Amino acid sequence: MPEESLTVDDHNPVINQDMTLDRVLSGEINSTDIQISREALQNQAAIADTANRAALAENLRRAAELTRIPNEEILSMYNTLRPHRSTRKELEDLCYRLEKEYGALTTARFIRDAISVYDQKGLLRRGRAGR
Repeated sequence: MPEESLTVDDHNPVINQDMTLDRVLSGEINSTDIQISREALQNQAAIADTANRAALAENLRRAAELTRIPNEEILSMYNTLRPHRSTRKELEDLCYRLEKEYGALTTARFIRDAISVYDQKGLLRRGRAGR
């Protein structure tokens, strides 16, 4: 996909005006004004592919998947992925949820790959899931 195909929302006042801390603190600018779209991330991944930047493209695809997930769930996932916070089963359950509820197949595959690394490095929580 050629670079010139990337577009932004020309009607978004945040894009067409200066973004300042004062505007953020006053509530004039909120998180929905500045978040990137799934489509923009997918387009950037395609550009990265054409530039032979496979790792960057994969990161952008995962980011595109994550745009479907509510922010509160993203924060919960972040905490679940921290060392010694989750058992293997809890991480596998997270992967299942990512696939079934959000269609985030690339992200689930990435976490599945990380589970074995967590296990090798002793980063999984041992014991029962309820502890």
